[in-house]
Parts: sequence; structure tokens; C-alpha cells
Amino acid sequence: MTSSVFDSERLLFIPANPNTDAIPLIFAFPNEYTVGITSLGYQVVWATLAMRNDLQVSRLFTDTQEQLPRQPEILGFSMSWELDYVNIFNLLESLGIPLRTSFRNKQHPLVFGGGPVLTANPEPFAEFFDVILLGDGETLLGNFIDTYKEVRNADRETQLKRLAQVPGIYIPSLYYVEYKTKDGEIKSINPIAAEIPEVIQKQTYRGNTLSASTVVTEKAAWENIFMVEVVRSCPEMCRFCLASYLTLPFRTASLEASLIPAIERGLKVTNRLGLLGASVTQHPEFTELLDYISQPKYDDVRLSVASVRTNTVTVKLAQTLAKRDTRSLTIAIESGSDKLRQIINKKLYNDEIIQAAINAKAGGLSSLKLYGMAGIPGEEAEDLEETVAMMQTVKKAAPGLRLTLGCSTFVPKSHTPFQWFGVNKQAEKRLQFLQKNLKPQGIDFRPESYNWSIIQALLSRGDRRLSHLLELTRDFGDSLGSYKRAFKQLKGQIPDLDFYVYANWSTEQVLPWNHLQGPLPQSTLIKHLSEATSYFRSSSQQLEMVNL
Repeated sequence: MTSSVFDSERLLFIPANPNTDAIPLIFAFPNEYTVGITSLGYQVVWATLAMRNDLQVSRLFTDTQEQLPRQPEILGFSMSWELDYVNIFNLLESLGIPLRTSFRNKQHPLVFGGGPVLTANPEPFAEFFDVILLGDGETLLGNFIDTYKEVRNADRETQLKRLAQVPGIYIPSLYYVEYKTKDGEIKSINPIAAEIPEVIQKQTYRGNTLSASTVVTEKAAWENIFMVEVVRSCPEMCRFCLASYLTLPFRTASLEASLIPAIERGLKVTNRLGLLGASVTQHPEFTELLDYISQPKYDDVRLSVASVRTNTVTVKLAQTLAKRDTRSLTIAIESGSDKLRQIINKKLYNDEIIQAAINAKAGGLSSLKLYGMAGIPGEEAEDLEETVAMMQTVKKAAPGLRLTLGCSTFVPKSHTPFQWFGVNKQAEKRLQFLQKNLKPQGIDFRPESYNWSIIQALLSRGDRRLSHLLELTRDFGDSLGSYKRAFKQLKGQIPDLDFYVYANWSTEQVLPWNHLQGPLPQSTLIKHLSEATSYFRSSSQQLEMVNL
């Protein structure tokens, strides 16, 4: 791909003219341009940096790049997907930069990373980043660049120690991890010097002007889309959900000050609008927002809405979407079992799911996509049967509506009450059970790869010892077999796959991210965990949880 992909970009901001002594900075997305430019986070950070005249910013993707500086001082990565670490390795090598921070010197740029993967648990990748930004870019970026300017001409050690003083900036090399045994639990995580903070607090932007696209292009994965962030975080607090717990508190964009001005700006250059957020329809003025988009002047606008809360699917919402060229709607139900929904704190009932399907059809939508999960802690065979029965009922209630159930395996996530649970070894069989029972009913069942869930869990709960494993798997390929082969090679040097993926961890255990403070303290997460386990049906499951 040539640089001509940049020619089709329509910018919604004015880049600054860099000063003569501007800092040369590369901002990379470790995937193809079409994927990276569709990431709202990447777009916003790039624009924020490009609007500063003290920076000379160049973009880098796996398949294309802007003209890069010969001697970059800073190299940043936005990391949205765990397996992109392989592309980070490749890009570092293509720039002649050692993979590990310990092999870099003053001649190499400072390598920083941010994004959801690194904010959640940066530890498996800690050896590869000099600097990690934990939390929201609105709060962190300016402080990071301003502080770097203070120590721009200092030696690397001075630079890193100064940056470590900035709230939300994590310098992994300044922390020492001690283990009980080479292949056992973590004993302690401590800063290497008294002036380094013991705990790094994730930074949270609390304003009511949220993100919107800074560029529109036909080369994006969603062609010519203008994206607007309607809400950030989610008030539901499902106990497995990183998107809710890690990003608390729930924030909504101001309709008058943020959403309408952004939409007006975007719809001057495109007629495709995407409303983003974990729970878009829970914006307190969502009805007014829909009314605004429903004006005759926007009749040619194609509207896409991210996942919506089930009980907000009204006939009016469905009609508005159908009129705006949307054919389907996505809702997350997790399970058809009331008991499981109590365990995970999903405030939802089957009759609401059925009504959502009826309303979707009545409003003119042709399909409804539901998202579920197998292997939820506390799940038993009858819970899966209840999911099958519920799906059958939905199909009967809304005949002619195309039903899809996308289903993933439960994966434990840091900073959530379910971080102590392992993956259920029966999950793959349970996905097969759902497939066998739903396909004949004419329900489109789409399971997510179980093997990918295992790799996800490994990276989700991993610690620094995985750095050797990641370097090996890159050579072996990124299949589950490659990870197993790498574990075999490192036997005795790091814990086994079971330890990271399947084991239920003790609440007394030192977690790999213990020194990284999310929105809620551990004591609160333990309280939420205890509430969840009180709904477990069998005494054997209750007993198992005593070990947590």
C-alpha cells in the first residue's frame, strides 16, 4: 500500500506547524491502516499530538506510513488488541529498536504505550515498553509531553524517574517483582527506589465533552464513518466486564455542548454516523438525541449504534434505525438463566429480551444479534438449557426476525470482581451444546474461538514472566499450539498454562497488577465477588469459592 491512503482523509482538525526544535514523534497502530484509522482512540490521540507545535508527528501502521523522522525521540503505540504484540515486535525491529527496554540506550526513542489492553494489565508486555500510560488520554497526554520536555536532554534514567512522578505514568523498569518460586506465585512488587510511587493510579477524565472522529476516510474498515462517543463506561457493572469496571465512573457526553456540535461537524463531510459506547441508550437524553438525528435534513444519514441495553429497545428506536439504513440491532444478554444473570449482576429478565425482539421487528428491523457467554462462574447444565429455551421463545415471539446468538467463553479480566476465577474447562463442550441445540431451530449461532479465549485469558492474567513466552510464540506462530510449545520449552522457569488460565486464584494472592490501582479498591471487588457467589446453586461450588 502506498502513502496515497492518506490522500483520501478528510481532517476535522487543523494540524499545527511544528516549531524548528519540535520533538520528532512516531505514533503507531500495530495493525493495518484500515483497522487503525477506524479506532476512535487512535484518531483522537493522533489529533491531540498533531495539534501541538512542539511535536513533529508521523503515523506508522503495519502496511503504510507517513515520512518518518531519522532520529525519533518518542515512539508511541495504541494497543487495542492483545495479539497485536507480534506486530509491535515487527515494527520495533523494522525501526532498528531493541525489543526489550533493558537493551535500549539514549540513541533509541522512548517507547510508550497506551490503550485498553495496556491499561487493563500491562505486565505481560512490561519488558517491551519504557513508558505506559494508564487511563484516559485526555488527562495523560499533555502531562506526559510537558514532563518529557523538562528532561528532554537528560540521560535515560533521569528521564524515566522524572516521568514516574506523573500520575498515571507507569515505568515498568522501576519496579521489581519477586516470586515465591520461579514457577510459582508473586511474592511482592516494589519500586526500586524510595522516590518512585508504590502505586500508580489509573487516570480518569471526568469532563462531559467526549471523543469524536478527527478524520473521515473511505479507507477505514467502516467506510466514511464519523464516530461520536455518547457515553463512557457502563452503569450496569456486570461483574466480569472490563468495559464497565476499568472505566468507572459512568460518564455521559453533554447533548448541547458535545454531541450535537460534533454530529453537525461530522455530517458536513459524510452521511455515515456511528454512536459509540458500552451502553449508548442509557444516555439520559438519548430520546432527544434520536429526535435530533431524525430531522428531515438528515434523511440521507446512515446510522449505526453500538450495543444497546435490552430494555431500551423501543419500537421508536427500531423505526429510527430502520429509516436510517440500519438492518439489525445488537444486545448483550449473557445467558437465558435468571440465576446466572444474578451471579453476574445483569439486571435483565427474559420477558425484556422477548419484548426487545418484538419491538425490533415491529419497528422494521430485519435481524437481532444477541451476545451470550459460556463458562460463566457458577454455570451448570440447566443454565444452558434455559438459554436454549429462551432463544426458542424469542424466535416464536418475533417470527421472521433473523436471530443470531454470538457466544464467547468467559475470560477473567483484571480490576473486575471475576479476576480471581479461571476459565471453565467445560466451556468448549458447552459452546458445542448450544450449537447443536440452536442450529436446528433456525437460530444462527456464532461461537467465538475457544482457543482464542485461552490465549486471551493468558494475556489477561499474565505477569512479566510471559515476556520470554511472547518472544518464543512469535517465532512459532500465534496458534494455541504455539503457546503450548513455548510453555513446554520454558518448563520450570515460568508457571504453566493452567496457573494463568484455569486456576481459581486466592483473594490473598498478590496479583500481577497489584501496584496498578483501578477505579475501585480490591476490598470493594472482593465484596462484589462475595455477592456473586452467594447465588451459586450447589454446595460444591460454594465450597470451591471458599478457596478464592
